[in-house]
Amino acid sequence: MSSHRAPTLLWMRSVITPSRETGSIDVVVVRSPACHLCEDAIEALDEIGTTFPLDVRVVEIDSEDGRAILARYRPALSPTVVIDGRLFSSGRLPRKKLQRMLERMN
Repeated sequence: MSSHRAPTLLWMRSVITPSRETGSIDVVVVRSPACHLCEDAIEALDEIGTTFPLDVRVVEIDSEDGRAILARYRPALSPTVVIDGRLFSSGRLPRKKLQRMLERMN
């Protein structure tokens, strides 16, 4: 194993591992160009964020963070939504499922 891989793996873990220091729920959306489902998910999370303490971060699919998340979860569709370090969805954001999960977490 080359010495270059270890720092990359540590960096990747820090990108997708939640930080609960702020008391908020860490949400990462990996967005691809010209993706209407991506924009829909971002808008829905923005709206839900008025009710729940979400810390939403949007990253581009071709960014270093986006590539690290895609390499770990291998999602089938965009957007990829990771909540507190776990893959929540890929493709259309399931709003009711998200609402139920956030209610349980809160």
